[in-house]
Amino acid sequence: MSDFKSELRDGMCIDWDVSITVDDGLVLRADVYRPSRAGQHPVIMSYGPYGKWLHFEDLYTDQWRRMAAEHPDVVAGSSNRYQNWEVVDPEKWVPDGYACVRVDSRGAGRSPGFLDIWSAREVRDLYACIEWAANQPWSTGKVGLNGISYYAMNQWQVAALQPPHLAAICIWEGAADYYRDLSHHGGILCTFGRTWFPSQVIRVQHGRGTRGYRSRMNGDWVSGPPTLGEEELGANRRDFYEDCCRNPLASDEYWRSRMPDWSKVRVPLFSSANWGGQGLHPRGNFEGFVRAASDEKWLEVHGIEHWTHFYTDYGVNLQKKFFGHFLKGEDTGWKKQPRILLQVRHPGERFVERHEEEWPLARTRWTKLYLNGADQSLIAEPPAREGSATYSGFGEGVTFLTKPLDADTEITGPLAAKLYVSSETTDADLFLVVRVFTPNMKEITFQGALDPHTPIAQGWLRASHRKLDPKLTLPYRPYHAHDEKQPLTPGHVYELDVEIWPTSIVVPAGYRIGLTVRGRDYEYPGGPGAGLGTLGAVFTGVGPFQHNDPRDRPPDIFGKNVTLHCGGGRQSHLLLPIVPPAR
Repeated sequence: MSDFKSELRDGMCIDWDVSITVDDGLVLRADVYRPSRAGQHPVIMSYGPYGKWLHFEDLYTDQWRRMAAEHPDVVAGSSNRYQNWEVVDPEKWVPDGYACVRVDSRGAGRSPGFLDIWSAREVRDLYACIEWAANQPWSTGKVGLNGISYYAMNQWQVAALQPPHLAAICIWEGAADYYRDLSHHGGILCTFGRTWFPSQVIRVQHGRGTRGYRSRMNGDWVSGPPTLGEEELGANRRDFYEDCCRNPLASDEYWRSRMPDWSKVRVPLFSSANWGGQGLHPRGNFEGFVRAASDEKWLEVHGIEHWTHFYTDYGVNLQKKFFGHFLKGEDTGWKKQPRILLQVRHPGERFVERHEEEWPLARTRWTKLYLNGADQSLIAEPPAREGSATYSGFGEGVTFLTKPLDADTEITGPLAAKLYVSSETTDADLFLVVRVFTPNMKEITFQGALDPHTPIAQGWLRASHRKLDPKLTLPYRPYHAHDEKQPLTPGHVYELDVEIWPTSIVVPAGYRIGLTVRGRDYEYPGGPGAGLGTLGAVFTGVGPFQHNDPRDRPPDIFGKNVTLHCGGGRQSHLLLPIVPPAR
């Protein structure tokens, strides 16, 4: 006798709370949405901690209502009863002959166990779920993974384990390196985990039971059935943000155990990034696309909010084109899909689609703009005379500007900076912001993945983390080892290479390009913007991706003066990927 409930609803057969027993004996819980007709179907699977029974709108109210209002194609053609944060809507997939499987990860939602996010244990669970789904009587044996953010990030990890029945993965806005992409930007602790983990994960931890959410999908408890006390809940989970604090180096076992082996990622993949996602996902989407060993891999890059395009017709059509080819063997046109699909940004939230063949683009003109300390300008030739600029270690920093551009100029690709820096103390944190200004010096920002006023590009580096990995460093993408701290000698000048995450912007003639080197997070000069209920009511330019934990940035080390040295033998510069028009 089955231990789950099946029912026919909205043209689908839905199996609620199906048991999946993994290798250590723990029973995970999954929902299966499949066609009501008999037969075998390819599987679209997601595994994560956000509660498979929690309706999108119940916790992510701002995001859902804004998306539904501004993108009516998202809600069209569906009752939207089964919409769930960052995973597919089964009502748009089951009619096409797919079985959609949602698994609550260990310790979350309906699945018991110890909650330890992105752990090697979780990845083994996901492997087991893939193989379980492949062997069900309603399955063709072909499994694809699809989802945003958490449901994308763990795809990199499990793909490296090479489950036999994993046929394709779609990583939609999914970081890959939890240290460099998420917890420590350039070695500086990011406080995102302090906000995100309690608001989005702990709220649906298994065992909240009657003190948690009641599902509008089936009326049962999202995080049940047991109802546990706070002390017991606390004992059943690791504290993610404290783990970030306790593991300050990428070489720590905590991070190494979560890092995919790119040489073993061989499954067909579609990596979808967001230009405005600075602070979390896009770096991993680009790194994963470039470094994965897969012969069949594609990259798409879009804009606007983090959660939107996955659900729009634009996003769903791309996903179905990809999975139809690899899971169903259909002629979807994917054989002609360009390797690179870019939504190139222009001021005014305008995006122009363009197809390319490689990343970075082969025709890129790598262009150095040199910092001139005499007048804080960005110039094409190295300044002959030595100069410098000093700012407070916790201050707004210094901005270097080009003259107005003579012609429209496209910047698309990864960026980098080489800076010569001295500090009054044994360390310094550098916050780099690439900016664009109109002729009357109004800053151009975009609706980012989260923050409504996101700058063109950002990079970070803690000076004591300046050591590079020579095997992985490229001229346009410095790769820092983050395996030891190398304190500074106060007053001594050091050469620092700073990675700046990829971006795209066509800068109109007459506009200026700027580089700001700061001692703290970027702040939009036009004032605060609206935040999101789950991640803060107000955003100031970097959304929830702040770097202000005093434990990580004590004032006596990071609050003193920092000096940038330019000219002479110290050619501090910004490296830009200038893209000439395609012929």
